[in-house]
Amino acid sequence: MIFKRKLLIPKEIKEMYPISEKGIAAKRQNDKNIEGIFTGSDDRLLLVIGPCSADREDAVIDYISRLRTLQDRVEEKIVIVPRIYTNKPRTTGAGYKGMLHQPNPQAHSDMLRGLISIRKLHMRALNETGFSCADEMLYPENHRFLDDLLSYVAVGARSVEDQQHRLTASGLDIPVGMKNPTGGDLSVMMNALRAAQSGHTFIYRNWEVETQGNPLAHAILRGYVDAHGISHPNYHYEDLARLCALYADSGLQNPAVVVDTNHANSGKQFGEQVRIAKEILHSTRHNADIRALVKGMMIESYLEDGCQKPGDGVYGKSITDPCLGWEKTERLVLDLADLWI
Repeated sequence: MIFKRKLLIPKEIKEMYPISEKGIAAKRQNDKNIEGIFTGSDDRLLLVIGPCSADREDAVIDYISRLRTLQDRVEEKIVIVPRIYTNKPRTTGAGYKGMLHQPNPQAHSDMLRGLISIRKLHMRALNETGFSCADEMLYPENHRFLDDLLSYVAVGARSVEDQQHRLTASGLDIPVGMKNPTGGDLSVMMNALRAAQSGHTFIYRNWEVETQGNPLAHAILRGYVDAHGISHPNYHYEDLARLCALYADSGLQNPAVVVDTNHANSGKQFGEQVRIAKEILHSTRHNADIRALVKGMMIESYLEDGCQKPGDGVYGKSITDPCLGWEKTERLVLDLADLWI
């Protein structure tokens, strides 16, 4: 291990790129709206939607600006939280790891530029569109670089068993979605929720910290892959009913699920997200418990359909998992607004 350089701490980068008073007010309102969905005081549908990974600032801001116009059209039925995922888990360690590592996907890793780039991107989204966005908490110790800008955090399928992720989630004051693990064992996810909703004392960034528990921690169903590498969905009516039963026996606060329409639920067939999203809403119309449990969906979407290799240079096309293009996304969101009752 080679120690290359000491990086700036979150406080220093926040002082360099402070959030505006307008941004603070917008995030406060967004947080209130989203919290209301999870506590049940707001009956709108939550959509955590956007690219699989944020790869270039101009395309991401273009995409989110379009979401702003769309949000205004569906505000009575839907609350949109854009995905700006700035760090990506890699199963083998190879491949694009996100803007945190490579603010320029064609250049070598530069973590200092990456930390600045991800903060500037989230700030642009907030200042220019009023959206405080979602990001994945891949590295718990990095959360404080963005904690004043985010309104939603996801803990991924590879991280949900990790103690530090669970304990850090317990100290956040925004909703944290805990995904089922890649192998599909829902007990792992439920244990993560118990940990996240409980208080703890632990070491965080060389501090002894104490948390009170996060009552907004909730489940994310994303499908799973079996021992033979075959994808299996867990968004069907029977899967949602089973999760209802698990929650009923758990004693957890604010039972809730956000269903990921891509990943193993779609077998990474991005176009299937349209059908899957509508099937989820169909299930909510046939079971009052499922209707109460389902708070929203995750949808992977960008400006162009599909994905590309990092060097292909197609504007607004994913360089990681394939995504739904803008025209299909817009149609889907409008349809979901009509179907949500």
